[in-house]
Amino acid sequence: MRFSEDFLAALASRIDIEDLIGRYAEVRHRGTRRPVCLCPFHTEKTPSLNIYPENWSFYCFGCGVGGSGITFIQRIENLSYVEAVRFLCQQVGMAMPDEADGDEGVRLRRRCYEANREAARFFASALTKPAAEEARRYLYEKRGLDEKTVKAFGLGYAPDDWRSLTTYLKGKGYSEEELVAFNLAARSRKSSNVYDVFRNRLMIPIIDVRGNVVAFGGRVLDDSKPKYVNTSDTVVYKKGQAIYALNFAKTNKDRRLILCEGYMDVISMHQAGFTNAVAALGTAFTSDQVNLLARYCDEIYLSFDADEAGQKATAKAMRMLENSPMTVRILNLEGGKDPDEILKTEGAGRMRQFLNDAPNETEFRLNAAKKKFDLRTDDGRVGYLKEAALILAAVRSPVERDVYVGRVVAETHTSRDSLEREVASQQKRLDRRETSERFRTEANESFGADKKIKNPERRANLRASKAEETILASLLLNPDYLKRFSSRLKAEDFVTQVNRELYEGFAKRIAEGRSLSLAAFSDGAGEDLMSNLAYLTDLGARISGTPEEFEDCVRTLLEEKAKKQMTSSGPVSDEDFLKMMEALRKKKVPGNR
Repeated sequence: MRFSEDFLAALASRIDIEDLIGRYAEVRHRGTRRPVCLCPFHTEKTPSLNIYPENWSFYCFGCGVGGSGITFIQRIENLSYVEAVRFLCQQVGMAMPDEADGDEGVRLRRRCYEANREAARFFASALTKPAAEEARRYLYEKRGLDEKTVKAFGLGYAPDDWRSLTTYLKGKGYSEEELVAFNLAARSRKSSNVYDVFRNRLMIPIIDVRGNVVAFGGRVLDDSKPKYVNTSDTVVYKKGQAIYALNFAKTNKDRRLILCEGYMDVISMHQAGFTNAVAALGTAFTSDQVNLLARYCDEIYLSFDADEAGQKATAKAMRMLENSPMTVRILNLEGGKDPDEILKTEGAGRMRQFLNDAPNETEFRLNAAKKKFDLRTDDGRVGYLKEAALILAAVRSPVERDVYVGRVVAETHTSRDSLEREVASQQKRLDRRETSERFRTEANESFGADKKIKNPERRANLRASKAEETILASLLLNPDYLKRFSSRLKAEDFVTQVNRELYEGFAKRIAEGRSLSLAAFSDGAGEDLMSNLAYLTDLGARISGTPEEFEDCVRTLLEEKAKKQMTSSGPVSDEDFLKMMEALRKKKVPGNR
């Protein structure tokens, strides 16, 4: 073990897990029930993440993620186990045990952060050299940036040289293997020599919310292709999990963010005073990025380019955000322009007007539908009314729907009753579809969907699995049951491998006098194991935990095992069947007397 159980218990005792999770999501209390919140690890509108202060754990019934307070910080801050422990120690002023200092994964991540920081300094310095004249002209003249903005965003220049950065970083003590792993250098297939990934490009550091340089974007200074070269995934960077400039925008007090399409749009927006502008990295907007934004934002403005590609990106972002708790508004930029061009040609006042006039999602969809049809014709009005009815059927607020029905009626000079009947008809269709989808989801869950319980054999062994889970949950509550029933229940009696291994792990820990708390398991445990342990912790709060219940589950499990043996062994003679049932009868757990 990397950390002693006494240390982990002390850490858990000093951190209220409800307060910890509450820093990232709004925690609610439903009467006397346990605290819940919207899960930051998947998009949802109804809280499904349950918090268990008594066990220093959490579990989400929406996506199946769960674990200890350490697990939560690992996932939400994208940290290794040791880094998460260090993060929590810093929160409460606890000293880290020395035994954790040699962790290889932590060392590699730290080296990557340091190498990136050195690279950022190198690029910033190179921007001031004579060879970077074209890059400076691009920034200051073409883009209209000032010195303050350039320094604030750490912009720099990668020299037009094959090995300048590599030579510099090797001089700082970094090996070629490290530089290749950090995607600052690449290795030639022909000669095996290494060379700089970024050459003759404007360099844009990507900084995470903790202030670490995690990656770079490199932009050409002309119209050559590719326009951008970006850092590939490394030990500290995953493109689909990062948001550019969120390190600046997260301090925005009104919890509004403007999501732009690219780096330069964001930088121009900040210079113009819109310091809540951010950008997704790459062309694909991911659910991880949605969840990250939701931690810092209640209302998000989509400010993508007005060209066809930008509109497609807007439509995709709207789909990704439709189940998010954030309110979505869409900027109607005109004439194929992007935010940077609007600021240059029309100024910050015009951009502010676009923001003030930005329609919400319903208004945007109605406006887009209206543009498809000629409302001066009967066919055009009918087409628009049908599409508008479908849009309005998805609006759940009766007040909001009533307002938009009135607007569409005024635009088309049609009967309000007829439009409301069409909306009601479309709403029934949507309700039937949602009911059908919900039924399929619930059916999957009831038959052991692996989304929530990471056990691939559960679906085929549902009765046995439920008995196994109750046994394991009971052991978390009453470790003494192991000794009490050990002569009747062995690991080999478990039908599913996942639960068999959990039982063996529990038995080993109990025999060694070690804790079964989730914090104690956190060290070295994978995500699936922590989720399963969190699920069992929640199950423990819902079962009786009595010896009688435990006995019933052992009996059920032994019956299911016998059935499985009979099924897998092919045809069984009457004599063998009677022998098998007699053996099962003898092995049954006697009742408490």
